[in-house]
Amino acid sequence: MRLTVVGCAGSFPGPTSAASCYLVQALDAAGRTWNVLLDLGSGALGALQQHLDPGDVDAVALSHLHPDHMADLCGLYVYLRYRPDRRPRGRVGPLPVHGPFGTASRLGEAYGLEPGETMAGQLSVHTWQAGYPVRVGPLEITPLAVRHPVPAYGMRVRGPAEDDPSRLVTLAYTGDTDECPGLDELALGADVLLAEASFVEGRDDAVRSIHLTGRRAGEAAARGGAGTLVLTHIPAWNPQDAALAEAQDVYDGPVLAARPGLVLHL
Repeated sequence: MRLTVVGCAGSFPGPTSAASCYLVQALDAAGRTWNVLLDLGSGALGALQQHLDPGDVDAVALSHLHPDHMADLCGLYVYLRYRPDRRPRGRVGPLPVHGPFGTASRLGEAYGLEPGETMAGQLSVHTWQAGYPVRVGPLEITPLAVRHPVPAYGMRVRGPAEDDPSRLVTLAYTGDTDECPGLDELALGADVLLAEASFVEGRDDAVRSIHLTGRRAGEAAARGGAGTLVLTHIPAWNPQDAALAEAQDVYDGPVLAARPGLVLHL
């Protein structure tokens, strides 16, 4: 299993990065590469094309329905519907999109569908059920409810290790959340914890139930015994490396800052 950071800017696209989008890839026993996107936020469709043809995406998994995590699904819909090159892809049928209740209507509103029109010919929308895994090729994605102002989910993605397909590894992605039981369940035993760290200790202490700080992400990684912590969703206005320093104060394992193009081999 391989993770590529497509976009990692927090809350809006930054000067050097699109908003949230993470490409997870894994080979199945027949040698086919499966491509899953965790979120597809503002500006991410452009950056995604540096890594693969968007038509080769096998599924999109949405953490929640804020624009910085789902807005570019509108562009992906246009790409799938109108692209002139309709060569056969590995995927058959509409692209599966998994997300919170209301995903289909939210996408329709964002795109501006006409009354009675749907995206069903290109996108097949499915509603998450917390704790119930979804299978995409060799990958198993389990959504877990987390703490945010709108319905939101983190995801545990389990799949074959890149160096030994007989061994399973786990990527945990927090989406947007504050501390909560779901965060701890996500982090437990994860090989990589991809955790948002939008807030800064001291500056944002009065604002809770929205985002993590680097320190709170580090504490979650430490409690769960996660192997590597990758901090992401950091807004452009935050002090450089503030989240890293906070996390390193409370977590002894490897800590990285996400950046576009970063590749992790699990």
